[in-house]
Amino acid sequence: MSTVLVTGGAGYIGSHAVKALRAAGHSVVVFDDLSAGHAGAVEGTTLVVADVRDTVAVRGALREHAVTAVMHFAALLSVGESMREPARYYDYNVRGSLSVLDAMVAEGVHEMVLSSTCAVYGDPQTTPIDEDHPTNPINAYGETKLAVERALGHYGRAYGLRAIALRYFNAAGADPAGELGEDHDPEIHLIPRAIEASRRGAPLQLFGDDYDTADGTCERDYVHVSDLAAAHLLALDGLATGAATRVYNVGTGRAHSVREVIGAVERATGCQVPTEAAPRRPGDPAVLYAAADRIGRQLGWRPAHASLDDVVGSAWRWHAAHPHGFGR
Repeated sequence: MSTVLVTGGAGYIGSHAVKALRAAGHSVVVFDDLSAGHAGAVEGTTLVVADVRDTVAVRGALREHAVTAVMHFAALLSVGESMREPARYYDYNVRGSLSVLDAMVAEGVHEMVLSSTCAVYGDPQTTPIDEDHPTNPINAYGETKLAVERALGHYGRAYGLRAIALRYFNAAGADPAGELGEDHDPEIHLIPRAIEASRRGAPLQLFGDDYDTADGTCERDYVHVSDLAAAHLLALDGLATGAATRVYNVGTGRAHSVREVIGAVERATGCQVPTEAAPRRPGDPAVLYAAADRIGRQLGWRPAHASLDDVVGSAWRWHAAHPHGFGR
């Protein structure tokens, strides 16, 4: 078993990966500045509170805990915000990632699993999107993630680092055991926002209802967060057995519209989700869904929670049991 440094490990996806790593017998060190993460999500796990842009701090954590591999989640992740504040995204996502890579090289750690995104593809030329689809991001968030992916190849050729980048689609749902869930402030993701609208009655904004889709709203591939965590473990196992640097899509292969998600939330909560029309957000493609056959063939990954109702139901159960999230 390895000792894994998980940057951003107190965040939504990172904390689920931490739980999966510990269940598999790995030693885990969480490195998080807690600007968006929650210490309560990683209780019982070693936590280093620091900024990934602090290379000295990252090196210290790698050395002190004899880390053998890194899972890198720490990043800003809002498409809309990235279009308003691109400098902030390049600073944190790109400079922060290079800081982690530099620390790894300096301390002799050669394996990374990178949290990447389908936003690297931009507007799809064909769907479903496979890994050979051209990369042409249409927002700063996607651009920063693609820049880091490209850096991995250069670091591999120059310094021997090997990395697997997981381009996942829309992370959703919550830990089936009820211990972990999604708690952002402000909340930017559709499912928790729809749940909040069903509970509080304030209308959920539909950012565009005139797309060229079946019901006029955006269509996305919603992949359960626990399935994403499982993909990260399989990627780590692949690197441990000599896998080369590569990218994989992680998704269910099925797209659901915003209105379909609203319907699933209404079924889960038993309450209506009030909505109101709002302008499209810059940088939002109409349709994004994955062809994820490659990770299935090469790493053995399959989604265990492919049903939208299953994904939404797990999210609802966590929010119902944790109305104030991790205690904020």
